[in-house]
Formats: sequence, structure tokens, C-alpha cells
Amino acid sequence: MVSHFSLLLECPGAWYTYSMNEAQAVRELIGSDRGRTVFLEHDVKGLFREIGFDVPRGIFIRTGETLPKPLDLSYPLLAKVSSSKITSKSNIGGVRGRLRNEEELERAVRDLSGIAEAEGVLVEEMAPEGLEVIVGGVIDNQFGPVVMFGLGGIFVELFKDIAFALAPLASEDALWLIKQVRGYRLLEGCRGRPPVDKALLLRIIMSVSEIMALGVVREIDLNPVTLYEDGAIILDAKMQIFP
Repeated sequence: MVSHFSLLLECPGAWYTYSMNEAQAVRELIGSDRGRTVFLEHDVKGLFREIGFDVPRGIFIRTGETLPKPLDLSYPLLAKVSSSKITSKSNIGGVRGRLRNEEELERAVRDLSGIAEAEGVLVEEMAPEGLEVIVGGVIDNQFGPVVMFGLGGIFVELFKDIAFALAPLASEDALWLIKQVRGYRLLEGCRGRPPVDKALLLRIIMSVSEIMALGVVREIDLNPVTLYEDGAIILDAKMQIFP
């Protein structure tokens, strides 16, 4: 992250009028589970759903609970282990995708519930393919609240195609941020792909920046956010607050 901080000095000064939407949603989440500093994925997704963004339809099954029947979700489904102590689900085999029926789902829930430190399993409907991006935020010791944006997949893994800006961000600042990545043209559409919903992407970035500027959240990681020509959906979400 440090190698990219020179970009922060180029970021235009931000002017932002805070809404109570993000602030109230964050306070309600923190107040609902006092003592927790790392929130479970479904709680963080609930926060962003409350703010007004789309997340997959799903259900959280706590360890020891049985799968509800009937299950009001449409196959194929995705099942993920959920724990405040597990930092990478994929590294421990904590994800089961394309579950086609109840038998496969029950087996996946049983296996994932048996993973050490598991607090439950999140079962969700699978989202259509789109352009994956990453939106995040962190409190940096030198710069304070910082927002990060990057393209997902190979762009961040191999090319480290990410950019940073100081929070909070107005719309012109968020637009400046997304234009800093080398893969920006993909957002505008190329090689037969339609342009993505940049207006909604800017709203997500601004919302994350506002949450970070509150000063109570240590880190947010929305990875990935899948963008479509009309719309976007947050597929994975992490959040940690200060003790």
C-alpha cells in the first residue's frame, strides 16, 4: 500500500456533506453487537444493504443450526464459511460454489461448519458474471482515512492496478480515483463489453469513504464488487472497527 501513497498527494481536496445514512447504519451495527471488532460477512452486507446497495439474497446458518426448510433461495447456490477469525476463506477450502440441489447444499453446510473457528455458514444465490472491482478503506497512520479502488482478478493480483485517495470523497474525487487505474477503459466498455454503471460505482466509493471518515472503522474490504451495465452487487464484504 505504501508504494501507492504518492497518489494521495495529487488527490483534489474533498468537500462532502455528510448524510446520516451511513453514520446511522454503522452505529446501529456496532450497537447491535457490542464487544465485536471484526464483523461477519452477512452483517457487513446487511450494513450496505441498509444504505441502499445490492447484495446477494442469502441466509446465515449459525454453527449447530439446521438448514431451514423450505429454503426460499434459487439454485445454484454458494456456501461460505463465516468467522471473525478466518481471514481468507478460499485458502482453507471455505467456499463451495454451484450447489445444484438440497443434498449438495446440506453436505456443503455440514463440511464448512466443521472448519476450525467457524461461527456459521453463509448461503447465497449466485450472481451473474460481470466486471469485478475492489473497493476498500483503511485508517493509515500517516494519512488518516484512505479509500482504495482497483480492478479485480488478474489486474490486482499480477499488476497491482490499484489507486488511493483521502476520505471523504465527493463525486468528482471518486471519478478522479477510478481514472487512476490502468484498466479504467474496461469500465467504459471495450472488446464488445458494455460500459458499467459508473454512477453507481461512484456512489459505493463515496459511501465507503464516508464510513471511513467517521473515525470508528479501522478497515473495510468489498472484494469483489461486480459491476453491470445497469447495477452492481457486493459479493464479499469485511469490516473491522477500533476496539
